[in-house]
Parts: sequence; structure tokens; C-alpha cells
Amino acid sequence: MKLNLPPISSSEITPQRVFEKRRELIKLAAGGALGLEMSSWFSRDALAQTKLNAPLNPAYNLMERKTSFNDVTSYNNFYEFGTDKSDPAVYASNLITSPWKLSVEGLVGKPRVFDIDDLMKLAPLEERVYRMRCVEGWSMVIPWVGYSLSHLLKLVNPLGSAKFVEFVSFADKKQMRGLGSDIIQWPYVEGLRLDEANHPLTLLTLGLYGQTLPKQSGAPVRMVIPWKYGFKSGKSIVKIKLVEKQPATSWNIAIPDEYGFYSNVNPEVDHPRWSQASERRISDDKSIFSPKIKTLKFNGYGDQVASLYAGMDLKKFY
Repeated sequence: MKLNLPPISSSEITPQRVFEKRRELIKLAAGGALGLEMSSWFSRDALAQTKLNAPLNPAYNLMERKTSFNDVTSYNNFYEFGTDKSDPAVYASNLITSPWKLSVEGLVGKPRVFDIDDLMKLAPLEERVYRMRCVEGWSMVIPWVGYSLSHLLKLVNPLGSAKFVEFVSFADKKQMRGLGSDIIQWPYVEGLRLDEANHPLTLLTLGLYGQTLPKQSGAPVRMVIPWKYGFKSGKSIVKIKLVEKQPATSWNIAIPDEYGFYSNVNPEVDHPRWSQASERRISDDKSIFSPKIKTLKFNGYGDQVASLYAGMDLKKFY
């Protein structure tokens, strides 16, 4: 399917409206002006997450200012709830996250189904502060909680024929209003090469800011791959499948000339509709715009991951 999307203006790439709309949303919610539904979300989902015992791993810390919890949880992409950046915070309260099952299957010797209690105990939880870069040109610094996906994958004994890992997100029209849109195929599917999936940076993520994941952030379990654009980090995962051939992923199916399978953060490869050379860090400062900063190749994680792509043409395999 080829989508005929209009060009994105610089005001959309550099999200002017987020600073205005986000603060308005929070003020209205705090004052009760958004009504019972929105006020219940703020009390239940944003303020009542379960605390996690997850010490900071100093090997994955950044000496950069963290994006505030309010910004992280009120401005994000989660198209299952709508295409506006504020939609997930407004509508994700409908998502039922307990009970929850995660199936790990495909080319494995020991397929398993995990519930959230299993996942919480599978390996020691730790906090990692990662840069996150959106393909639209904005970025955040987020303290995630989880552990390397490799801990889970080794338990299922991947077969020698397994070369890729496919991630499938939850999809239920009754709970997710955005599934009425045909902008992409549902359920949302993403994928990695097996060596990427096993890289220590690839985080099976169960929380942020020391708490369980809010629903609008991909509860109860999601992926975080910090050297790739944000859409690669699938949310509300229900299936992980090991496969031999490169999986067909949602955005690559929808717009293959804009969203490649690898989607490594690369300032040298422009998106067809805008430059990727710089970004704006989402910030709770008082200005309309945060200053532009230079985008780092592999989002600054090149020392750790560049060897995965040795000899590859990263303009061809974008």
C-alpha cells in the first residue's frame, strides 16, 4: 500500500504545537476542565503506577537532562489510539493490561508464553537512561526500566535457522480507537536482525521513571532500541517470533521509500520529506521551541553498535 501523504511543514517536524497543546492539556486536566474521563486518567495512569526496584545501571547512564515524566507521557506516537501526539494520553485508559500474555515462538527449541509476573522476575530490573530520536525530528532522554532482550531469547533456545526477530503488538478495536484508521496494517509489526535483538542495548522494557509503564507509553511491555528511530520500538507487545527471513514491518509496508527496515538514526540520510541532520529535544522550558541540536549517528551509540553494520551501505539499507 502506497500512502499519498502531504509534505510535512517545518512547524510539524519541529513540534511547535506540542509546547502549546501539551501545557494546555495538563492545565485543563489539573483543573477538571476536560471532564471525568480525562481526570480519571491523570489520577489512575499517570500518578498511580507501581514502583519498581530497578537500580540505575551506570554503564547505560547519560549525563544529559532527562525529559520530564509529564512530557514523556503526554506527547508520543501510539497510533493505535490516534495520530495526534496527545491522543495516547487521552484514550489509552481503555487498554486492559492485566492479565497479559507474551508468546515467544517460531524458530525456537523451547517456545514459551510469559505473563507479566514472569517477565518481571526473568532477570534483574535496571534503569537505563537512553536518548530516543523520532523520525519526525524530535527527541527525548528517558529513564527506562527493564533488561536486555537477550535474557529472554536465550531461554527459548533459538535455532540455527533463526535470523530475524518479529515483534507483534496488541490490536483490539474495542480498546484501541486508532485501529479504525487504515494508515498502516494492523496489528503493528516491527522487526530486528537476531544479532540486533541480542545486542545488550536492546531493552525489553517494563517501566520508566522507576514505575511500571503507563498505558500510553506501551504498557505493560514494549521494546526500546535506542540507536534506531522511535517507531522501531514496538509497544504493548503480545508476540515475539523468531524467523528465517526478514519480516514485513508495518511502516515499511506502508511507505517503503520513507521507512526502511533498519531505520538506524543517521543524520547523513535524509527522510524524503525533511532533513535528519538536526533535532529538537522535547523540553519543559518556557520557550515555544527548544534549541536545535545536531543529530548523532546511531543516536550517539555508534561505539556500541556500528560493528553490527560493518561493510553495509547504510544509505541503501536505511
